[in-house]
Amino acid sequence: MAKTKVAVIFGGVSNEHDVSLISATNVIRNLPKDKYDVIPIGITRKGRWLYYPGDTELIASDKWDSNPDCVPAAILPNTMYKGIAKIVDGEISTVKVDVVFPVLHGKNGEDGTIQGLMDMANIPYVGCGCLASACCMDKSVTHALLEQSGIKTARWETIRHSDINHLDDICGDIAEKLGYPLFVKPACSGSSVGVNKANDFEELKDAVKFAFTHDKKVIVEEFIKGRELECAVMGNENPFASTVGEIVSCNDFYDYDAKYIMGTSGLNIPADIPDSAASEIRKTAVKAFLALNCSGLSRIDFFLTDEGQVILNEINTLPGFTSISMYPKLMAEMGITYSELLDRLISLALEKV
Repeated sequence: MAKTKVAVIFGGVSNEHDVSLISATNVIRNLPKDKYDVIPIGITRKGRWLYYPGDTELIASDKWDSNPDCVPAAILPNTMYKGIAKIVDGEISTVKVDVVFPVLHGKNGEDGTIQGLMDMANIPYVGCGCLASACCMDKSVTHALLEQSGIKTARWETIRHSDINHLDDICGDIAEKLGYPLFVKPACSGSSVGVNKANDFEELKDAVKFAFTHDKKVIVEEFIKGRELECAVMGNENPFASTVGEIVSCNDFYDYDAKYIMGTSGLNIPADIPDSAASEIRKTAVKAFLALNCSGLSRIDFFLTDEGQVILNEINTLPGFTSISMYPKLMAEMGITYSELLDRLISLALEKV
């Protein structure tokens, strides 16, 4: 029986490039070799697409693109090809693929853009579709849609880059409405890149200006005092939610350093919370997944307050697949091994065709 050809796309132009490299390394290592042929496609920080035939272990260290056997590559938005175009000495050859696994985070990877390209090319792919990816990537849109669906989130306000000349007035109004401390986030970014906590007016302005270096739209959220909990969802029309895990951050909040640099944050799986709270989180996770038209997979993050209130924080449509990432760890708690998880996600992608 012929193996399924899987194009694993990694890297990208977003500020989560490094996380993508680590995730992709783990995905390629763990795809069942007896079932799948892997076609690695890397995207450099400047946006060059390259077919990479080299050692998987060089991907995580970001040395892959110096391999002399790399050749330019692309997905053509033409349904007659349904695969990867390789360009060698001006000649184009195509490699048909059965499914794409976009191990990409952030801009051009998790925001619906590459999903739209694959829709045009009529190539199945792992994860959420174009609409859900775009909506979940933009935190202000996610807030609005969740509120419309009756799902509680933190109170929030949006600031656009065009408002920067009126930042004093805008920040003052937001602080009066939401109170301190506040969390400031680029609207379309992940892995907590560009996120800061503001305890006063000057910190708020500085945090907004910093967030603008990552995006032209920024959201400011009220501070929620509570435990940080995460739930993995998998499926298409009938998704299921995993057990609930808890993040114990080594920093003031679970920022990029706490996730990937310092390495001393803790993950408690399952979270030591009441059964009633875990049940509510799992039900809310599935409700949010369906409300935003998600498919394949998503990791959904929550707060649980001291009063027992469940508040949805974020939806991540292409969560990390590193060795410390919560999504595969939560599924492992459900008895689904890393390799089996990848196999199921590819099956769900093919199921949508």
